[in-house]
Amino acid sequence: MEKILDIIEAIAHEKNISKEHALEAFKDALINTAKKLTTFTSAFEVIMDNDTKTYTVNKVITVVADNDEQLFVEVGKDDNKEKIPSDAFMSLSEAKEFDDSLEVGDQLKEEFVLEDHGRTASANLFKELEYHVQRRIEQDLFEKYREKVGSVMLGTVNRVDADDNTYVEIGELKGVMSLRNRIKGETFKRGDSIRALLRFVSVDPQYGLFLELTRTSPKFLEALMASEVPEIADGVVEIVNAARIPGERAKIALKTEQMNVDPIGAAVGVKGVRINAVSEELAGENIDCIEFSPIPEVFITRALSPAITQSIKVDAAEKKAVINITGDQKAKAIGKSGINIRLASMLTGYTIELNEVEGVAERQVDSSEPEVAKTTDTTALADLFK
Repeated sequence: MEKILDIIEAIAHEKNISKEHALEAFKDALINTAKKLTTFTSAFEVIMDNDTKTYTVNKVITVVADNDEQLFVEVGKDDNKEKIPSDAFMSLSEAKEFDDSLEVGDQLKEEFVLEDHGRTASANLFKELEYHVQRRIEQDLFEKYREKVGSVMLGTVNRVDADDNTYVEIGELKGVMSLRNRIKGETFKRGDSIRALLRFVSVDPQYGLFLELTRTSPKFLEALMASEVPEIADGVVEIVNAARIPGERAKIALKTEQMNVDPIGAAVGVKGVRINAVSEELAGENIDCIEFSPIPEVFITRALSPAITQSIKVDAAEKKAVINITGDQKAKAIGKSGINIRLASMLTGYTIELNEVEGVAERQVDSSEPEVAKTTDTTALADLFK
């Protein structure tokens, strides 16, 4: 097995994994193969020589105290458990029979040559190497996509099953978007290109390594806004929070530390081009942009727009707000099916209670002000045209 490390590097290149992970997989394969050829209680170490591109497998026995629990290993399950001697450890008194100078913690090493075990060793090593390389491939993919959790993924629909789970091909992995993670009324067919938020990377006995996708999370709205609004992507405008009823309506709170930047105007864009692009992606979802305020009374009042409130009383400890509002504004505050007040509550984190008071919030013309008389005499302008 001369130049075996060159072969491992070639495997790393072919399987698109790092050289370090390929070497780790090879070490694990060697150790497991050696254990299969001896006993599972044995301990082995692998030493790589980068100059000669070869390796050495050593069987390691550690000297421990005579009463050390590591001298025995518990095997079996439930009532069939029993303790058997461990080949990885040796008692001090037994070690003294070989060498009086040995002490607790010393290690005895003996080279273990796999080639001496013929085809059995080769077959086991091949299976173990294949298994551990595959585990390293999955580990690399897991780490790669775990760093992308919370970002928008673009993929192609592969199929939709009987339970309306949508399977999406994304790079080397498949994504799964369940019915509850899909905007109400959306339908997909094989070959459609879709964008969705990566919720997390998971390993399932049935699906293996897969990505869970969603189009209903408020984080998806935030990610789309960041992709459409450069000021948000650059951090000039910050998204404080977002709340949505998927496919119907959403509210998003924005703030900025720069006085010359209008966060609402930046998010909406010229003639609403930016916000409309996001709304179109979300199946026509109406998006209200609200300027955040650290003052709860102001923030809650803004969150209830387009309703005009009369007064507000906030209990910060209980996270509750009682709002006085006139009858003509109450319907606006509640919204269709209660959607406006629900979103305002989700956005601010406060339970909102409406208290109807008498009066009309609509601006009225004050009849006490004297009317300005209009003139029809234009003779005073004649001199301008002489």
